[in-house]
Amino acid sequence: MFNDRARIVVRSGRGGDGALGFRREKYVPKGGPDGGDGGRGGDVALTADAALRDLSSLRGRPVFAAARGGNGRGGRRHGADGDDAEVLVPVGTQVRSEDGALVADLATPGARVVVATGGQGGRGNARFATPTRQAPRFAETGLPGETRALELRLKLVADAALAGLPNAGKSSLLRRISNATPKVADYPFTTVQPVLGTVEAPDGQLTVVDVPGLIEGASDGVGLGHEFLAHLERARLLVHVIDGSEDDADERFRAIDRELALYGAGLDERPQIVVLNKADLSPDPAPFGVDDDRILAVHRVSCVTGLGIPELERALFALCPTAPEPTAEGEELPEFLEYRPTPRARRPFRILRTDRGFRVVGTAPVGDELEEALRGAGVRKGALVEIGDEELEWQP
Repeated sequence: MFNDRARIVVRSGRGGDGALGFRREKYVPKGGPDGGDGGRGGDVALTADAALRDLSSLRGRPVFAAARGGNGRGGRRHGADGDDAEVLVPVGTQVRSEDGALVADLATPGARVVVATGGQGGRGNARFATPTRQAPRFAETGLPGETRALELRLKLVADAALAGLPNAGKSSLLRRISNATPKVADYPFTTVQPVLGTVEAPDGQLTVVDVPGLIEGASDGVGLGHEFLAHLERARLLVHVIDGSEDDADERFRAIDRELALYGAGLDERPQIVVLNKADLSPDPAPFGVDDDRILAVHRVSCVTGLGIPELERALFALCPTAPEPTAEGEELPEFLEYRPTPRARRPFRILRTDRGFRVVGTAPVGDELEEALRGAGVRKGALVEIGDEELEWQP
């Protein structure tokens, strides 16, 4: 089943704790502090993979978590950074936050977005040594990672898209010109999900997408096709398929054109090829009198007999606009694009791990926020927690 929507939760790794240690070896019974820093938590990133067709690979696995950073150790040994979690999504995936705001648009192969940044590792006690404080008995705990709920929406990237009323023969046409094998039957809404196909030629190939048939009111949510109009947005050429066995081809064209205009996203400005299908059912050529600058060509075809199919394939390769260059002249195309969300504001307090328990420095929060922060730092029942001049025994 085709999936163009998915909801996932991403959780970056927590930073490792700094070490609280002192140098102890033969002839150096009271060495200085040597606790190393904790490692940074892993990020969660989404990467566009050209091999994927939809978001079905994300079903059944709603949470993606990166690894925690390693804790620091004595001898000034730092903890290892946590491994990143790489989530592969199809090209054309839009990443949105819980409130619907666009985070990133992964429209090119290899495009990458970091959606959850790992927590910073805590500093070991060796980092706090000063001429006046030569034996600090505290070290920082690692900062927590981020947890975000995201909605993924796929807008297929294709060179051309088939549009038209139900039962116009779009699926038959796609099966005839490409390697796709969509379901074909003589009733409306045979196609209930988008289908991608590849049209081969000696000097290249084109990708063509077929979406469920549109009806009047599709832009307002009527029928099946309204859910898939977004898959037409990235197509550079629209192939308007019309049942040529009827005598109202002009009105059928205008009905769908109105829905494209009402939907927006520039669909009513896209160049088009009009295909008058089912030519084998009518001995006379279907009349078509629409005069529009967007119409680059009109082809009369039959998917049953193959009439006009070779000419249509040549027209697709000749008339499909060239993909725009993603970079300005003279610039090199990067291997991948990496986006990062706005950095988190540094919280006004830190939690230090001491040889007696924990110490909260800075502007300590109150209530549930403080409790959550201490739990994240690893506090246990009976531990001593210092907040300002107060010393408290932790009781959950």
